[in-house]
Amino acid sequence: MGRWQDMSGEELEEQYSPSRWSPRLDPDAVIEAHEEALRAGTQRARTTTHALLHVPYGHGDGEKLDVYLPADPSGTFPVLVYIHGGYWQCLSGVYLCGHSAGAHLAAMVLSTDWAEYGVTPDIKGAVLVSGVYDLEPILHVYVNDALNMSREVAQRNSPMLCLTGAVPAAAACEVLVAMAQYDSPEFRRQSQEYCQALRSAGWTVSLLDLAGVDHFDVIEKLSQDSYILTQVILNMISRA
Repeated sequence: MGRWQDMSGEELEEQYSPSRWSPRLDPDAVIEAHEEALRAGTQRARTTTHALLHVPYGHGDGEKLDVYLPADPSGTFPVLVYIHGGYWQCLSGVYLCGHSAGAHLAAMVLSTDWAEYGVTPDIKGAVLVSGVYDLEPILHVYVNDALNMSREVAQRNSPMLCLTGAVPAAAACEVLVAMAQYDSPEFRRQSQEYCQALRSAGWTVSLLDLAGVDHFDVIEKLSQDSYILTQVILNMISRA
C-alpha cells in the first residue's frame, strides 16, 4: 500500500472508517454491537466491584471518570487507566490502556514532558490498542468535519511527532502496541510505524498482531480471561 498522501479522499475515508473493515457485521451493526458489548461489560463491572461513578476531574460536563475498586479494597493493588475510543467524540503503580482514539490519548500522556508541570507520574506500562498516532490524515476525512483541526493542531497532537530520545519515563515504562488483523491497512501502518518510532527513541516496546479480531472486538474480548490481550496485560502488571 502506498503513502496516505497518495490516496484519494474516498480511499482515506474508507481507511479511517474502522466499521467498514469488520468481517463480522455491516458497518452500522458492528458499531451497535460494540456499544452493546461496552454497556454489558460496564454493567458486569458495576455488579462485581466497588464502583465510584462520574467522578469529576475537571469543570466540563465530559470531564468525569468511573473508578472501579476491588470488592475488598484493603491492601495495595495496581491501577489501570482505560481510555475508550470514539474519535475523541463518542462514548465518553499506574498502567494505561487506550483503544482507538483512546490509544492516541494514552500515547500523548507518554509523550508529555511532565517535568514542565512539576510532577513525575509513575507509569509502569501502557497498552495501546488499534490507535491513531499521526493525526494529519484525519484532516482529510469525515472525522475532521466535527473536530475542525488545523494542520498545526494535528501535528502538535500527533504522538508520532512528539517523541524525543530523552524521555525520562522511557526506561521504566513498558509499552505494548496492539493491532487487529481486521484493522484497516492505514490503522495497521500507524501501529507498526509508531512502534518502530518508540523503539528508535529508546522505549521498551513490543508489537502484538491479534488474529481473528476487528477494530471493535479487539477490545471487547478483554472481558474474557482466556483472551491473549487480557493475559498479556495481566502478565505485564504481575511483573511489576
